[in-house]
Amino acid sequence: MNNPQLLKGIRVLDLSRVMSGPFCTSMLADLGAEVIKIEMPGVGDEGRMFGPFRESESTYFMLLNRNKKSVTVNMKTDEGRALIKALVPKCDVLVENFRPGVMARLGLDEPAMRLLNPSLIYASISGFGQDSPLKDWPAFDLVIQAMSGLMSLTGPKGGPASAVGESVADVCTGMFSAFGICAALFDRERSGLGRHVDIAMLDSMMAMQLTGLSRQLYMNDTPKPVGNRHPVTYPVDSFPTRSGDIVMVCFSDAAFRALGEIMGLPELADDPDYKTNAARNINEDSLRALISRWTSALSQDEAIELLLNARIPAAPVWDLKQLTTSEHVRARGVIVDGHHEKFGTVPLVPQPVKFSQQSADALSAEIPFTPRLGQHTEQVLAEVMELSAEAIAELKKNKAI
Repeated sequence: MNNPQLLKGIRVLDLSRVMSGPFCTSMLADLGAEVIKIEMPGVGDEGRMFGPFRESESTYFMLLNRNKKSVTVNMKTDEGRALIKALVPKCDVLVENFRPGVMARLGLDEPAMRLLNPSLIYASISGFGQDSPLKDWPAFDLVIQAMSGLMSLTGPKGGPASAVGESVADVCTGMFSAFGICAALFDRERSGLGRHVDIAMLDSMMAMQLTGLSRQLYMNDTPKPVGNRHPVTYPVDSFPTRSGDIVMVCFSDAAFRALGEIMGLPELADDPDYKTNAARNINEDSLRALISRWTSALSQDEAIELLLNARIPAAPVWDLKQLTTSEHVRARGVIVDGHHEKFGTVPLVPQPVKFSQQSADALSAEIPFTPRLGQHTEQVLAEVMELSAEAIAELKKNKAI
Protein backbone atom coordinates (compact mmCIF):
# COMPACT_ATOMS: atom_id res chain seq x y z
CA MET A 1 0.00 0.00 0.00
CA ASN A 2 1.51 3.36 -1.04
CA ASN A 3 -0.18 5.56 1.56
CA PRO A 4 1.80 6.52 4.67
CA GLN A 5 -0.12 7.64 7.74
CA LEU A 6 0.62 11.37 7.34
CA LEU A 7 -2.79 12.33 8.75
CA LYS A 8 -2.79 9.81 11.57
CA GLY A 9 -4.42 11.36 14.63
CA ILE A 10 -6.77 13.54 12.56
CA ARG A 11 -10.44 12.66 13.00
CA VAL A 12 -12.91 13.59 10.27
CA LEU A 13 -16.67 13.74 10.75
CA ASP A 14 -17.99 12.99 7.28
CA LEU A 15 -21.58 14.10 6.70
CA SER A 16 -21.20 14.03 2.92
CA ARG A 17 -22.70 11.60 0.45
CA VAL A 18 -22.69 10.47 -3.18
CA MET A 19 -19.34 11.55 -4.71
CA SER A 20 -17.63 14.94 -4.28
CA GLY A 21 -17.53 14.81 -0.47
CA PRO A 22 -16.84 11.07 -0.22
CA PHE A 23 -14.01 11.40 -2.77
CA CYS A 24 -12.47 14.10 -0.58
CA THR A 25 -12.76 12.09 2.62
CA SER A 26 -11.46 8.93 0.94
CA MET A 27 -8.25 10.81 0.15
CA LEU A 28 -7.96 11.88 3.80
CA ALA A 29 -8.64 8.31 4.96
CA ASP A 30 -5.96 6.99 2.60
CA LEU A 31 -3.44 9.15 4.44
CA GLY A 32 -4.37 7.85 7.86
CA ALA A 33 -7.17 10.13 9.01
CA GLU A 34 -9.94 8.44 10.99
CA VAL A 35 -13.06 9.13 8.96
CA ILE A 36 -16.39 8.65 10.69
CA LYS A 37 -18.96 8.43 7.93
CA ILE A 38 -22.46 9.38 9.07
CA GLU A 39 -25.25 7.60 7.18
CA MET A 40 -29.02 7.50 7.48
CA PRO A 41 -30.20 4.35 9.31
CA GLY A 42 -31.67 1.73 6.98
CA VAL A 43 -30.87 3.70 3.84
CA GLY A 44 -27.30 4.94 4.02
CA ASP A 45 -25.44 7.14 1.61
CA GLU A 46 -27.32 7.39 -1.69
CA GLY A 47 -24.12 6.14 -3.30
CA ARG A 48 -24.95 2.65 -1.99
CA MET A 49 -27.80 2.63 -4.54
CA PHE A 50 -25.63 3.57 -7.53
CA GLY A 51 -24.67 0.83 -9.93
CA PRO A 52 -22.94 -1.22 -11.06
CA PHE A 53 -23.81 -3.86 -8.48
CA ARG A 54 -22.17 -7.10 -7.44
CA GLU A 55 -24.63 -9.32 -5.57
CA SER A 56 -26.67 -6.22 -4.61
CA GLU A 57 -23.59 -4.34 -3.34
CA SER A 58 -22.62 -1.12 -5.11
CA THR A 59 -19.10 -1.42 -6.49
CA TYR A 60 -19.16 2.36 -6.98
CA PHE A 61 -19.65 2.76 -3.22
CA MET A 62 -16.96 0.16 -2.49
CA LEU A 63 -14.32 2.10 -4.42
CA LEU A 64 -15.32 5.49 -3.02
CA ASN A 65 -15.72 4.80 0.69
CA ARG A 66 -12.62 2.82 1.56
CA ASN A 67 -11.18 3.01 5.07
CA LYS A 68 -14.16 4.80 6.63
CA LYS A 69 -16.15 3.90 9.71
CA SER A 70 -19.87 3.76 8.93
CA VAL A 71 -22.03 5.14 11.73
CA THR A 72 -25.80 5.42 11.30
CA VAL A 73 -27.36 8.56 12.78
CA ASN A 74 -30.80 9.95 12.00
CA MET A 75 -30.15 13.69 11.85
CA LYS A 76 -33.88 14.31 11.48
CA THR A 77 -34.29 13.48 15.17
CA ASP A 78 -33.31 15.67 18.12
CA GLU A 79 -31.25 12.82 19.56
CA GLY A 80 -29.44 12.32 16.25
CA ARG A 81 -28.51 15.98 15.96
CA ALA A 82 -27.40 15.95 19.58
CA LEU A 83 -25.04 13.06 18.74
CA ILE A 84 -23.48 15.06 15.90
CA LYS A 85 -23.00 18.04 18.21
CA ALA A 86 -21.40 15.79 20.81
CA LEU A 87 -19.00 14.36 18.20
CA VAL A 88 -17.88 17.76 16.88
CA PRO A 89 -15.61 18.67 19.83
CA LYS A 90 -13.86 15.32 19.37
CA CYS A 91 -13.15 15.90 15.67
CA ASP A 92 -10.65 17.97 13.70
CA VAL A 93 -12.59 18.24 10.45
CA LEU A 94 -16.25 18.22 9.44
CA VAL A 95 -17.15 17.70 5.77
CA GLU A 96 -20.66 18.26 4.40
CA ASN A 97 -22.08 18.62 0.92
CA PHE A 98 -25.71 19.48 1.54
CA ARG A 99 -27.35 22.28 -0.39
CA PRO A 100 -26.55 25.65 1.24
CA GLY A 101 -28.99 26.35 4.06
CA VAL A 102 -29.73 22.72 4.99
CA MET A 103 -27.12 22.55 7.75
CA ALA A 104 -28.40 25.82 9.23
CA ARG A 105 -31.93 24.43 9.36
CA LEU A 106 -30.56 21.40 11.21
CA GLY A 107 -28.68 23.64 13.63
CA LEU A 108 -25.40 22.12 12.45
CA ASP A 109 -23.99 24.98 10.37
CA GLU A 110 -20.47 26.33 10.69
CA PRO A 111 -21.15 29.16 13.20
CA ALA A 112 -23.01 26.75 15.52
CA MET A 113 -20.27 24.12 15.31
CA ARG A 114 -17.54 26.76 15.76
CA LEU A 115 -19.01 27.50 19.21
CA LEU A 116 -18.56 23.83 20.09
CA ASN A 117 -15.06 23.51 18.64
CA PRO A 118 -13.14 26.72 17.78
CA SER A 119 -10.35 24.72 16.10
CA LEU A 120 -12.68 22.77 13.79
CA ILE A 121 -12.01 22.78 10.05
CA TYR A 122 -15.54 22.93 8.60
CA ALA A 123 -15.62 22.11 4.88
CA SER A 124 -18.75 22.87 2.87
CA ILE A 125 -18.90 21.39 -0.63
CA SER A 126 -21.70 22.54 -2.92
CA GLY A 127 -22.47 23.10 -6.55
CA PHE A 128 -22.13 26.87 -6.57
CA GLY A 129 -20.80 27.92 -3.16
CA GLN A 130 -22.42 29.30 -0.04
CA ASP A 131 -22.96 32.85 -1.33
CA SER A 132 -23.70 32.38 -5.04
CA PRO A 133 -26.97 33.65 -6.54
CA LEU A 134 -27.24 30.10 -7.92
CA LYS A 135 -26.72 28.43 -4.53
CA ASP A 136 -30.23 26.92 -4.48
CA TRP A 137 -29.83 25.19 -7.84
CA PRO A 138 -29.49 21.40 -7.62
CA ALA A 139 -25.97 20.39 -8.55
CA PHE A 140 -25.03 17.13 -10.20
CA ASP A 141 -21.87 16.39 -12.14
CA LEU A 142 -23.58 16.75 -15.54
CA VAL A 143 -25.11 20.09 -14.49
CA ILE A 144 -21.69 21.44 -13.52
CA GLN A 145 -19.98 20.08 -16.64
CA ALA A 146 -22.64 21.82 -18.72
CA MET A 147 -22.30 25.19 -16.99
CA SER A 148 -18.51 25.09 -16.63
CA GLY A 149 -17.86 25.40 -20.35
CA LEU A 150 -16.16 22.01 -20.40
CA MET A 151 -18.97 20.37 -22.37
CA SER A 152 -18.82 23.17 -24.95
CA LEU A 153 -15.16 22.25 -25.54
CA THR A 154 -15.59 18.48 -25.65
CA GLY A 155 -16.51 16.37 -28.66
CA PRO A 156 -15.83 16.38 -32.40
CA LYS A 157 -15.30 19.58 -34.33
CA GLY A 158 -18.69 21.00 -35.28
CA GLY A 159 -20.50 18.42 -33.14
CA PRO A 160 -22.76 18.82 -30.11
CA ALA A 161 -21.43 19.56 -26.64
CA SER A 162 -20.32 16.36 -24.93
CA ALA A 163 -19.73 15.35 -21.32
CA VAL A 164 -16.40 13.87 -20.28
CA GLY A 165 -16.65 10.11 -19.71
CA GLU A 166 -16.27 10.35 -15.92
CA SER A 167 -17.81 12.43 -13.12
CA VAL A 168 -14.90 14.82 -13.42
CA ALA A 169 -16.65 17.74 -11.68
CA ASP A 170 -17.23 15.62 -8.57
CA VAL A 171 -13.71 14.21 -8.60
CA CYS A 172 -12.03 17.55 -9.24
CA THR A 173 -14.03 19.20 -6.45
CA GLY A 174 -13.18 16.37 -4.08
CA MET A 175 -9.46 16.86 -4.76
CA PHE A 176 -9.66 20.64 -4.27
CA SER A 177 -11.57 20.00 -1.04
CA ALA A 178 -8.91 17.67 0.33
CA PHE A 179 -6.26 20.22 -0.67
CA GLY A 180 -8.14 23.01 1.12
CA ILE A 181 -8.66 20.93 4.25
CA CYS A 182 -4.98 19.99 4.45
CA ALA A 183 -3.99 23.65 3.99
CA ALA A 184 -6.38 24.67 6.78
CA LEU A 185 -5.00 21.95 9.05
CA PHE A 186 -1.46 23.20 8.40
CA ASP A 187 -2.50 26.77 9.22
CA ARG A 188 -4.18 25.55 12.41
CA GLU A 189 -0.82 24.20 13.59
CA ARG A 190 0.43 27.80 13.63
CA SER A 191 -2.69 29.75 14.58
CA GLY A 192 -4.62 27.22 16.64
CA LEU A 193 -7.78 28.35 14.85
CA GLY A 194 -10.12 26.51 12.57
CA ARG A 195 -11.49 27.76 9.27
CA HIS A 196 -14.57 27.43 7.12
CA VAL A 197 -13.52 25.96 3.77
CA ASP A 198 -16.11 26.76 1.07
CA ILE A 199 -15.66 24.72 -2.14
CA ALA A 200 -17.92 25.09 -5.17
CA MET A 201 -18.03 22.51 -7.95
CA LEU A 202 -18.43 25.18 -10.63
CA ASP A 203 -15.43 27.13 -9.31
CA SER A 204 -13.35 23.95 -9.26
CA MET A 205 -14.19 23.08 -12.84
CA MET A 206 -13.44 26.59 -14.01
CA ALA A 207 -10.04 26.65 -12.26
CA MET A 208 -8.80 23.54 -14.07
CA GLN A 209 -9.44 24.78 -17.64
CA LEU A 210 -6.16 26.57 -18.21
CA THR A 211 -5.94 26.25 -22.00
CA GLY A 212 -9.47 27.48 -22.59
CA LEU A 213 -9.20 30.28 -20.03
CA SER A 214 -5.92 31.50 -21.54
CA ARG A 215 -7.80 32.08 -24.78
CA GLN A 216 -10.99 33.46 -23.28
CA LEU A 217 -9.52 35.80 -20.66
CA TYR A 218 -6.55 37.16 -22.60
CA MET A 219 -7.58 36.85 -26.26
CA ASN A 220 -11.39 37.18 -25.95
CA ASP A 221 -11.52 34.03 -28.07
CA THR A 222 -14.26 31.63 -26.99
CA PRO A 223 -12.99 28.08 -27.64
CA LYS A 224 -15.07 25.52 -29.53
CA PRO A 225 -14.81 21.73 -29.63
CA VAL A 226 -11.99 20.41 -31.79
CA GLY A 227 -12.11 16.67 -31.14
CA ASN A 228 -8.92 15.05 -29.90
CA ARG A 229 -6.57 17.62 -31.37
CA HIS A 230 -4.97 20.40 -29.37
CA PRO A 231 -6.87 23.66 -29.89
CA VAL A 232 -3.73 25.64 -30.78
CA THR A 233 -0.94 23.28 -31.89
CA TYR A 234 -1.02 20.80 -34.81
CA PRO A 235 -0.42 17.90 -35.29
CA VAL A 236 -1.26 17.11 -31.67
CA ASP A 237 -4.09 14.63 -32.25
CA SER A 238 -5.19 11.02 -32.42
CA PHE A 239 -4.66 8.88 -35.52
CA PRO A 240 -5.72 5.39 -36.63
CA THR A 241 -3.41 2.39 -37.02
CA ARG A 242 -4.08 -1.20 -38.10
CA SER A 243 -4.52 -2.27 -34.46
CA GLY A 244 -6.00 0.69 -32.64
CA ASP A 245 -5.70 4.44 -32.34
CA ILE A 246 -2.63 6.31 -31.17
CA VAL A 247 -1.99 9.88 -30.10
CA MET A 248 1.04 11.96 -31.02
CA VAL A 249 2.23 15.29 -29.67
CA CYS A 250 4.11 16.94 -32.50
CA PHE A 251 4.53 20.18 -30.60
CA SER A 252 7.22 22.12 -32.50
CA ASP A 253 8.66 22.78 -35.95
CA ALA A 254 11.59 20.52 -35.08
CA ALA A 255 9.25 17.70 -34.08
CA PHE A 256 7.29 18.16 -37.30
CA ARG A 257 10.49 17.95 -39.32
CA ALA A 258 11.29 14.66 -37.54
CA LEU A 259 7.78 13.40 -38.30
CA GLY A 260 8.26 14.12 -42.00
CA GLU A 261 11.53 12.16 -41.97
CA ILE A 262 10.01 8.98 -40.46
CA MET A 263 7.00 9.27 -42.78
CA GLY A 264 9.35 9.29 -45.77
CA LEU A 265 8.15 12.80 -46.65
CA PRO A 266 10.99 15.09 -45.50
CA GLU A 267 9.79 17.78 -47.90
CA LEU A 268 6.76 18.46 -45.66
CA ALA A 269 8.88 20.50 -43.24
CA ASP A 270 9.66 23.08 -45.94
CA ASP A 271 6.26 23.03 -47.66
CA PRO A 272 4.64 26.48 -47.23
CA ASP A 273 1.35 24.72 -46.37
CA TYR A 274 2.93 23.01 -43.36
CA LYS A 275 6.14 24.87 -42.50
CA THR A 276 4.77 26.76 -39.48
CA ASN A 277 2.25 25.88 -36.81
CA ALA A 278 -0.09 28.57 -38.15
CA ALA A 279 0.07 27.00 -41.63
CA ARG A 280 -0.47 23.51 -40.23
CA ASN A 281 -3.59 24.69 -38.45
CA ILE A 282 -4.97 26.29 -41.62
CA ASN A 283 -4.26 23.13 -43.62
CA GLU A 284 -5.21 20.66 -40.90
CA ASP A 285 -7.50 18.54 -43.06
CA SER A 286 -4.92 17.77 -45.75
CA LEU A 287 -2.17 17.22 -43.18
CA ARG A 288 -4.35 14.90 -41.14
CA ALA A 289 -5.08 12.88 -44.28
CA LEU A 290 -1.35 12.51 -44.99
CA ILE A 291 -0.52 11.42 -41.43
CA SER A 292 -3.51 9.05 -41.22
CA ARG A 293 -2.50 7.36 -44.45
CA TRP A 294 0.95 6.70 -42.95
CA THR A 295 -0.27 5.50 -39.52
CA SER A 296 -3.01 3.31 -41.03
CA ALA A 297 -0.36 1.21 -42.75
CA LEU A 298 1.33 0.46 -39.41
CA SER A 299 0.39 -1.43 -36.31
CA GLN A 300 -0.06 0.51 -33.08
CA ASP A 301 3.27 -0.77 -31.73
CA GLU A 302 5.13 -0.02 -34.97
CA ALA A 303 3.85 3.57 -35.14
CA ILE A 304 4.66 4.28 -31.49
CA GLU A 305 8.17 2.83 -31.80
CA LEU A 306 8.94 5.00 -34.83
CA LEU A 307 7.56 8.12 -33.17
CA LEU A 308 9.32 7.61 -29.85
CA ASN A 309 12.63 6.86 -31.59
CA ALA A 310 12.21 10.22 -33.36
CA ARG A 311 11.60 11.89 -29.97
CA ILE A 312 7.98 12.63 -30.79
CA PRO A 313 5.73 11.91 -27.76
CA ALA A 314 3.21 9.23 -28.63
CA ALA A 315 1.04 6.64 -26.90
CA PRO A 316 -1.62 4.02 -27.56
CA VAL A 317 -5.24 4.84 -26.82
CA TRP A 318 -6.08 2.38 -24.05
CA ASP A 319 -9.36 1.27 -22.59
CA LEU A 320 -9.69 0.68 -18.85
CA LYS A 321 -8.95 -3.04 -19.19
CA GLN A 322 -5.66 -2.28 -20.87
CA LEU A 323 -4.79 0.31 -18.23
CA THR A 324 -5.70 -1.78 -15.18
CA THR A 325 -3.73 -4.79 -16.46
CA SER A 326 -0.72 -2.77 -17.58
CA GLU A 327 2.84 -3.17 -16.32
CA HIS A 328 2.71 0.45 -15.18
CA VAL A 329 -0.20 -0.14 -12.81
CA ARG A 330 1.44 -3.28 -11.43
CA ALA A 331 4.80 -1.56 -10.92
CA ARG A 332 3.29 1.52 -9.28
CA GLY A 333 0.91 -0.39 -7.02
CA VAL A 334 -2.02 1.75 -8.09
CA ILE A 335 -4.51 -1.04 -7.38
CA VAL A 336 -4.32 -2.50 -3.88
CA ASP A 337 -6.05 -5.39 -2.16
CA GLY A 338 -8.84 -4.27 0.13
CA HIS A 339 -11.30 -6.15 2.30
CA HIS A 340 -15.07 -6.47 2.01
CA GLU A 341 -17.10 -8.53 4.49
CA LYS A 342 -19.14 -10.21 1.77
CA PHE A 343 -16.55 -10.61 -0.99
CA GLY A 344 -13.32 -10.94 0.96
CA THR A 345 -10.42 -9.47 -1.04
CA VAL A 346 -11.48 -6.71 -3.43
CA PRO A 347 -9.44 -4.30 -5.58
CA LEU A 348 -9.34 -0.67 -4.43
CA VAL A 349 -7.65 2.41 -5.91
CA PRO A 350 -6.36 4.75 -3.18
CA GLN A 351 -4.97 8.23 -3.71
CA PRO A 352 -1.97 7.99 -6.04
CA VAL A 353 0.63 10.33 -4.52
CA LYS A 354 3.77 8.54 -3.36
CA PHE A 355 5.86 9.84 -0.47
CA SER A 356 9.46 9.14 0.48
CA GLN A 357 10.31 7.24 3.65
CA GLN A 358 6.91 5.63 3.57
CA SER A 359 7.61 1.91 3.78
CA ALA A 360 7.42 1.49 7.56
CA ASP A 361 4.23 3.52 7.84
CA ALA A 362 2.69 1.83 4.84
CA LEU A 363 3.42 -1.64 6.18
CA SER A 364 1.88 -0.77 9.54
CA ALA A 365 -1.30 0.58 7.96
CA GLU A 366 -4.40 -1.56 8.11
CA ILE A 367 -5.65 -3.32 5.00
CA PRO A 368 -8.11 -0.91 3.36
CA PHE A 369 -11.74 -1.90 3.67
CA THR A 370 -15.21 -0.86 2.59
CA PRO A 371 -17.72 -0.60 5.46
CA ARG A 372 -21.18 -2.14 5.53
CA LEU A 373 -23.95 0.22 6.56
CA GLY A 374 -23.70 1.02 10.27
CA GLN A 375 -20.81 -1.39 10.84
CA HIS A 376 -19.01 0.92 13.29
CA THR A 377 -21.95 2.64 15.00
CA GLU A 378 -21.65 0.99 18.40
CA GLN A 379 -17.84 1.00 18.29
CA VAL A 380 -17.63 4.76 17.66
CA LEU A 381 -20.32 5.62 20.20
CA ALA A 382 -18.62 3.50 22.85
CA GLU A 383 -14.99 4.41 22.12
CA VAL A 384 -15.20 8.00 20.90
CA MET A 385 -18.33 9.16 22.71
CA GLU A 386 -17.77 6.90 25.73
CA LEU A 387 -21.47 6.01 25.83
CA SER A 388 -22.65 3.08 27.87
CA ALA A 389 -24.39 0.05 26.41
CA GLU A 390 -27.60 1.27 28.02
CA ALA A 391 -27.32 4.70 26.40
CA ILE A 392 -26.68 3.12 23.01
CA ALA A 393 -29.69 0.84 23.46
CA GLU A 394 -31.83 3.88 24.26
CA LEU A 395 -30.67 5.63 21.06
CA LYS A 396 -31.62 2.55 19.08
CA LYS A 397 -35.00 2.45 20.76
CA ASN A 398 -35.63 6.10 19.79
CA LYS A 399 -34.49 5.40 16.21
CA ALA A 400 -31.71 7.98 16.49
CA ILE A 401 -29.16 5.42 15.28
